[in-house]
Amino acid sequence: MEYKQVIVVRTDLQMSCGKTCVQVAHASIDSYMLSNPITRKAWHHEGQRKIILQVDSENDLIAIEKKTNDNGLYCARIYDMGLTEIPPNTLTAIGIEIETDEKVNPITKGIKLLKL
Repeated sequence: MEYKQVIVVRTDLQMSCGKTCVQVAHASIDSYMLSNPITRKAWHHEGQRKIILQVDSENDLIAIEKKTNDNGLYCARIYDMGLTEIPPNTLTAIGIEIETDEKVNPITKGIKLLKL
């Protein structure tokens, strides 16, 4: 099986490259922790494939989270503390639990890859 971790980050916040990378890292760790331990181990042995996608708004991010949950998968929500670039408690990203292409692709089809 091929597993992957998918992170979706907001671009409308106009975060710096570094800030975006940190939000993605938070989403990666949190969604990893939500994932089944057996799945995590298989994903690790396959090379830890990660896909980073972008959306243009908080509403778009929430819609993907809803679609993820409706398909029986978990999402980790990432809120920024507001210490640097954006206001406190801003929803910046989600991390979809590690799963197979078969389960994740219907959720993420058509969403653009992140461009920094």
